[in-house]
Amino acid sequence: MGFKGGMGGMGNMQSLMKQAQKMQEEMQEVDKLLDDWEIVGTSGGEAVVVYMNAKKIIDGIELDESVVDPDDVEMLEDLIMAAINDGYKKADEVYKEKMGPYAAMKGM
Repeated sequence: MGFKGGMGGMGNMQSLMKQAQKMQEEMQEVDKLLDDWEIVGTSGGEAVVVYMNAKKIIDGIELDESVVDPDDVEMLEDLIMAAINDGYKKADEVYKEKMGPYAAMKGM
């Protein structure tokens, strides 16, 4: 009996490399999608709204006048932090959903 398949091992390696390259390209597309994904964090019944992308880069904050009280700055600080944390939680969910399939690629 002779060796069957000839260069089968090399063909498998090339196939794996093509699959890895395809996954890396897909991961880069998803990474760009996360940059553009708008996340909206809110608190105080939307009296404080924080806009960010799915990578937690904040690009805007809106405050309702009703929460701007110079005598109670601490409440406003708490509302801003709550809105940021709400946005971060939503961003984590999107990131995990979109990047989860590529988690193994991160170490490569």
